[in-house]
Amino acid sequence: MRPREFDLDDIVDAAMQVFWQRGYSATSIQDLVEGTSLGRSSIYNAFGSKHELYEHSLRRYQELKARKIEVLFEPGSVKERVRNLLMDVVDEELGDEKGHGCMTANAALELASHDEAIAVIVSQNYNYLEMSLYGVFCRAQENGEIASNKNARALARFVLSTIQGLRVLSKGCLGQNRRQLLVDVVDVTIDAL
Repeated sequence: MRPREFDLDDIVDAAMQVFWQRGYSATSIQDLVEGTSLGRSSIYNAFGSKHELYEHSLRRYQELKARKIEVLFEPGSVKERVRNLLMDVVDEELGDEKGHGCMTANAALELASHDEAIAVIVSQNYNYLEMSLYGVFCRAQENGEIASNKNARALARFVLSTIQGLRVLSKGCLGQNRRQLLVDVVDVTIDAL
């Protein structure tokens, strides 16, 4: 048996780009062959199926995006840090010239309602963000930045839903006031904290 002549991480990264651009259903094995420069048999031997490669790709995407949450743990007030996180989403969406969107949100909309394996991966990602926000909000309540009578868990879920809402709203709203529309959502969210 010949040893593999390719790096699995590089292949997952290349496949991630293909899936992110086209979506799961619209991606053919031939698209993956072209996108990864691997033959069909190599893809199947390394990953078993298109679905398994998609799972690896979605996890890789989430691993890369998890670094953006680190802004929540930087110095500054909690409202500044959450605003920075939300504005990063706004800037990312407005800078997405190819219209890829968020691969996790895309997976949630395309597959999670009928694909349990994808639903688990999406849920893990959302839970990670929710727990990060919840921890930040609990500490903010301890130091008086957020009122103690507010439900920290509900606030975390509210910000999580705001992030996903910004992503969807940015795709459906075109025009010159698109940035202002998204910033208005950010401002109202921060006021709610």
